[in-house]
Amino acid sequence: MTVDLGVLWLATPALAADLVPSSTQLLWINDVYGFAIASLLVLSGNLGDRYGHRRLLVGGVSVFIAASVLAAWAPGPEALILARAVLGAAGAAILPATLALISHMFTDPVARARAIALWVTALSSGIAVGPVVSGVLLEHFWWGSVFLPAVPVMALVLAAVPTLVPRPPTAGARRLDRVGAPLLLLTLLPLVYAIKSGGEHGLAPGTFTAAAVGLTFGVLFLRRQRRVMAPLLDVRLFADRTFTAALVLMFIGLAAMNGVEYLMPQYLQVVTGASPVRAGLLMVVPAVGLAVGSQLTPVLARRIRPAYVIAWGAASAGAAFAVLATLPADESGALRAVGAATVMMLGLAPIAVLGTGIAVGAAPPGRNGQATAIGQTAYELGLAFGIAATGSVMAAVYRHRVHAGAPADAPVEAVSRAADNVGGGLAIAERLPGETGRSMASAVRAAFTSGLHAAAIVGGALSAVLIVLVLLLLRRVSPTRTPQSPAVEKSPLGRAQDQGPCQGHPHGRAQP
Repeated sequence: MTVDLGVLWLATPALAADLVPSSTQLLWINDVYGFAIASLLVLSGNLGDRYGHRRLLVGGVSVFIAASVLAAWAPGPEALILARAVLGAAGAAILPATLALISHMFTDPVARARAIALWVTALSSGIAVGPVVSGVLLEHFWWGSVFLPAVPVMALVLAAVPTLVPRPPTAGARRLDRVGAPLLLLTLLPLVYAIKSGGEHGLAPGTFTAAAVGLTFGVLFLRRQRRVMAPLLDVRLFADRTFTAALVLMFIGLAAMNGVEYLMPQYLQVVTGASPVRAGLLMVVPAVGLAVGSQLTPVLARRIRPAYVIAWGAASAGAAFAVLATLPADESGALRAVGAATVMMLGLAPIAVLGTGIAVGAAPPGRNGQATAIGQTAYELGLAFGIAATGSVMAAVYRHRVHAGAPADAPVEAVSRAADNVGGGLAIAERLPGETGRSMASAVRAAFTSGLHAAAIVGGALSAVLIVLVLLLLRRVSPTRTPQSPAVEKSPLGRAQDQGPCQGHPHGRAQP
């Protein structure tokens, strides 16, 4: 799944030059995947609890294969957006299924934290492999070929699941809330659109309308969930203050990370002139930073309070954003950009690992799918919001700077097309003749770099907010420890908790 995300980042300049999407369509192509996942995760988690997470995994993988083929041969921006949305729906089935299966297979808190760290590492490894694979493919084939490597990989998963993945118990007798399901979609879809529209157009009337519709249905949904015997969303999960805080912090941290991360392959190609292969190889380094941070986090969290681990990482990421906000608009910035992106990924890894662990550990029996889906909803919304918000800021700055820096003799139509096409602006500029084309290309590179600077400033501000909130909300959470005492009692959510502080929860919990 993350291989698919990584290849799209690197393929953006090529597909932008070929399909000529508007800035709005380009943003949708990039973030509709995450928004579709975020809108459907809770429902998918419930379907997994009801019908089995292994079965849900198989269904999601099958749809992912078909949607990858559709994306590869998309004839236009609209078709590609649709294919990405279907890929997101498939991803919404795969993500909670894999985490719920991890929760079933690893019941010890320390072992579970280690397994989740490996899960995050697998995701980051996909991000690392994706640019390399796509770089090689883009050297020889069209941009759509980058979606095809997912097909044989997912086919292998289909073949391996029956043998390697155990069948966990399911709450088969629990009926799916058929009224709550559409209410949930009518809540999330408008809210997701409001986030997207707000990041792109600001506080426009359509944004307020979508938010109002989503909040109205959200009230109806929550009222129903309190009354039904088998709710789609167990609102009692939010009584866990640590769990709720983790959701908020995951949203902020992942928004900071992804808001700049997806711009890096474009900077390397558009500004520094790196080939797709070289850009892909360079992007392996930040992905390795994320993998290293994911593996170090459980080790540090056993000795240091999670709040301090997360805050230290966010401070490191803030320093990296400061470097990214000063990158030059020429080829000399490549290594500096890669180094800063690596530190950023390393620093923001703890919130991804620890936040996900809290979500998984908070689940009572039969609600693993719900808890993992809620945690992943915050995770995916943060990723998508990062692209929508910082991407929109970047696009606004880029558009203004292209118009301001374009040479006086450049055709007005060409300037407008370049300003409205973030990823493909350089290709448009290079089609202009002689000195006009060279001057226009320089203006595009400078404009893209200025937009990246603005996105980095937003990311740095989010990192600062993350530091403040994590020290306020999670400072009492104790380091992870292996449970020692067999004495347990039932919590209000119905799960067993150890009597000692921080035992029975993967990252501890402050005692009231």
